[in-house]
Amino acid sequence: MINPVRIGTRASPLALKQARMVAEALRNAHGWGPEWIEIVPITTTGDVIQDRPLAEVGGKGLWTKELDRALAEGRTDLSVHSMKDVETIRPEELVIEAMLPRADVRDRLIGAESIDALPHWARVGTSSPRRTAQLLSRRPDLNIVSIRGNVATRLRRVEMGEADATLLAAAGLERLGQGSVGTVIDDMLPAPAQGAIGIEVAAANTRVRKLVRAIDDRPTHICVAAERRLLEGLGGGCRSPVAGLATLDGEAILLRAEILTNDGSEFEAAEIGFSAENREAPLSLARHLLKQASPALRALFDGEASSC
Repeated sequence: MINPVRIGTRASPLALKQARMVAEALRNAHGWGPEWIEIVPITTTGDVIQDRPLAEVGGKGLWTKELDRALAEGRTDLSVHSMKDVETIRPEELVIEAMLPRADVRDRLIGAESIDALPHWARVGTSSPRRTAQLLSRRPDLNIVSIRGNVATRLRRVEMGEADATLLAAAGLERLGQGSVGTVIDDMLPAPAQGAIGIEVAAANTRVRKLVRAIDDRPTHICVAAERRLLEGLGGGCRSPVAGLATLDGEAILLRAEILTNDGSEFEAAEIGFSAENREAPLSLARHLLKQASPALRALFDGEASSC
């Protein structure tokens, strides 16, 4: 009798698509038939609470705690995450064992051809502090309105006139077959880990760790780890706007980052190049950004990063 590998995932359409991508990668890597994998949808608190910004109701842990509990209780063997939604500091008994090849890291603007083309005082729907700050840094006249929900919900709310425009991750749109929706924004740094799918396993489960390791995309894992290390060095919380992107050329990483005040009126940006095995360089970049920041900007990053 086959004991299938049980994949825990959020129940949203995008999360289920990502879980199916992981299932397909595992089947291809190990020559499994469909009976070897079971997808276990789990409703998370973040999916239930849709009327308030994430930062107000518990941070990124709202996306992960139910999945973590399922792993701890043995109801699942691995969890699939959008890595940008995973807290910087994770429980010691869990490990991000693998990541699929990263998709497009950029945002897409829905509702206008460009940020500059948005009408004066246009309402832009987003609950992301990073997107809010970056938009206001370029267009302080914009009116930011809070919009949460899955991709279809946010698109529908723009169609219904609750906002004139919104920003969505290009990767999510592509995975849902909507890669042509909106306009790609090339000149905004994304959220750290945007576009990456991570697979998390109980650290003690050596069997599943070995199975999952076979589908790890090393360049993605190296770059996302550097971006998450930057977040660790910055500290801050869910209301602390930060953007970052690492790119890999051979064994050399270029990490670009920026931190902003919530209204976008102040920001600091910098970059650093380093070798792939250097775990201290992202922390050095974080220290540099904080040293250059004004007291008001630095104060946004005085906390702990455990829940964000």
